[in-house]
Amino acid sequence: MTDPIRPAGPDDRPHPGLSFLEFVIMIAALMALNALAMDIMLPALPDIGNALNIEHENDRQQILIAYLVGFGGAQLLFGPLTDRFGRRSIILGSLGLYAAASFLALVSQSLDGLLVARLLQGVGCAGTRVVAVSVVRDCYSGRRMSQVMSLVMMIFMAVPIVAPSIGQAILLVADWHWIFSTLLIAGVVMLLWSAFRLPETLPTSQRQPLKLRPVLRSYGRVVSNRLSIGYTLATTAIFGALFSFISMAQQIYVDIFGLGVWFPVVFAGVAITMACASFMNSRLVTIIGMRRLSHAAVLTFIAFGLLQCLMQAIGLQDLTLFTVCMAINMACFGFMGGNFNSMSMEPLGDIAGTASSVIGFTTTLGGAILGFIVGQQFDGTLWPIAIACAGYGVLGLVCVLIAERGKLFQTQHAPKPGS
Repeated sequence: MTDPIRPAGPDDRPHPGLSFLEFVIMIAALMALNALAMDIMLPALPDIGNALNIEHENDRQQILIAYLVGFGGAQLLFGPLTDRFGRRSIILGSLGLYAAASFLALVSQSLDGLLVARLLQGVGCAGTRVVAVSVVRDCYSGRRMSQVMSLVMMIFMAVPIVAPSIGQAILLVADWHWIFSTLLIAGVVMLLWSAFRLPETLPTSQRQPLKLRPVLRSYGRVVSNRLSIGYTLATTAIFGALFSFISMAQQIYVDIFGLGVWFPVVFAGVAITMACASFMNSRLVTIIGMRRLSHAAVLTFIAFGLLQCLMQAIGLQDLTLFTVCMAINMACFGFMGGNFNSMSMEPLGDIAGTASSVIGFTTTLGGAILGFIVGQQFDGTLWPIAIACAGYGVLGLVCVLIAERGKLFQTQHAPKPGS
């Protein structure tokens, strides 16, 4: 086997015996199951709504939100579980649940049945996300870990760009059931790949006891730390705007602008700016700094949200201008997401696994709720998404100011735990 995984330093754990390329692709694929389950069905929402007799168009958004609720809520549990029982059993069980839920969605005959399936699918995918990050942390540390995660994210970010096009391509030759068949196949492939190629990466001697009091104490540290909770809530607010856009994207581009089958192409054009910005951030962050980049991004995000509100106020509803505004906002998200997450983790290095699960739970579930609130207000205009970008952007800025004691753009030393 060529190019084996090599630990970066004396503190790294034994590598799992995969080639570096296979390891990166496997971790990226595990994390990409989430984006695939979200975005591949965007073009199919009208067909699903018609087949299941969903009377109100806005109710289709529940198919996306139910998944996000499962994905966000379950992360809070998988952190302690994988530290107690190891990575392999949790990842195999999660992938099995993901595949089973995909089959349940495939055979659902009602909206309620589909929502239950989507909720369980989100729970399964939450396990794959938590374990994937944990496996990287088991095998690498320091700059080598950062390199692995950067490569993983480059691959992972491609999925939201191409997933709607995959869904649209499926609809050109088959009905919407084949979208869930695709998710089922993806889950089974990842289950078999992980079962045969991914060994346990957490030694038994290093597993943590599953005791309620220490877990609750760690949870309490996350929510009581000003820097951590400030940036977590800021990320939640920005996620609210992102999920608002995703939940209404099909209605905006098909119902308002009449793009039809070209909707995935325009959606990909908007999404690719976020991927490009994430890549640029990885190059610029060591030069400019996390705070300068992310604080400038949140201010720009608000500015273009307000610009969308102004466009609506004067009756200007233009496809090109709207798409440009959303592309810039998505680029801003690319400069905020990773940096906000890193800064929320700064004071919590000794409980990184639990902290990551709490932050993932809060940002995903909170963002899903905020996105659902806005999505249900869709009225055939761009007002809801314009208000979401401006309003949630301002809310995110307020949270940043709380985290930074009212100061922006100032590089700080990592605070002591509990500060």
